[in-house]
Order: sequence, then structure tokens, then C-alpha cells
Amino acid sequence: MQFYIYEFSTYIPEIKLEDNGSYKPFNLEKYFSDDHHHAFFIELDDELIGFALVESATSTEPNTIQEFFILAKHKGNGYGKEAARKLFRRFPGEWEITQIENNTPAHAFWLGLVDELTGGNFMERHHNGLYVQTFRI
Repeated sequence: MQFYIYEFSTYIPEIKLEDNGSYKPFNLEKYFSDDHHHAFFIELDDELIGFALVESATSTEPNTIQEFFILAKHKGNGYGKEAARKLFRRFPGEWEITQIENNTPAHAFWLGLVDELTGGNFMERHHNGLYVQTFRI
């Protein structure tokens, strides 16, 4: 999580190191105690290369990827796309994916993948500094 927060600090300057030299960690408790929140490790062979935090759909809300991370040395090799495809298969139905507007690499990744998987059958909007793609898988 520290590597993810470090990389994310590029896009959100307010993220700063704490006095102890680490970033304030996210509260992940709900991903291990709530039936609609799921934490996944992404592995390559026996190496941990990333993670995904997913909120599965409820009767009123779509599936969402809350956080998604691939270590820099593994980006661009298709591992993120493969992991995302597995998540979409595991949680079929309505999806909503968001990216902050100045995280252009994330926007390009998700826009391209969603377009590919849906054959262009998705909606994208820009709202309150976020790009949001909605679609069905």
C-alpha cells in the first residue's frame, strides 16, 4: 500500500509523508469484514505485483474498483489488464470505474480496456474532477 500511496502522491500533492517517514495507511478493515468489499492480491508466479480493492454491486449500486495497483516494474506488460478482466468475470453486471482527472495513465488504461471489453458500449462522463466509465459486463 505504501508504494501505491507514493505513486498516487504524484497526482494529489496533499498526500505527504508522516513524521515517521511513511504514508498514512488506508483503513482496509471493511475489505476483510464486509460482504460487499473484496481485497485481491495480484501475483506473477510467486511474486506479489499489485492489488485490487473492489466493492461488489448491491441492489442500488454497481460494482466498482475502489483501488487498483500494479508495481511500476510490471506496468505495460498486460498484467493489469489480465487482473481487471478476471475481476470483471468474477463480478458480472453493472460497473462504474473512476479516475481522478490528472491521472492520465489510469484514465488511458481504463478507457482503453473498457472500450475493448464492451466493444465501445459504455458511457463516460467527467464530473467533479473525475472521469467515470459506466458499463455492463
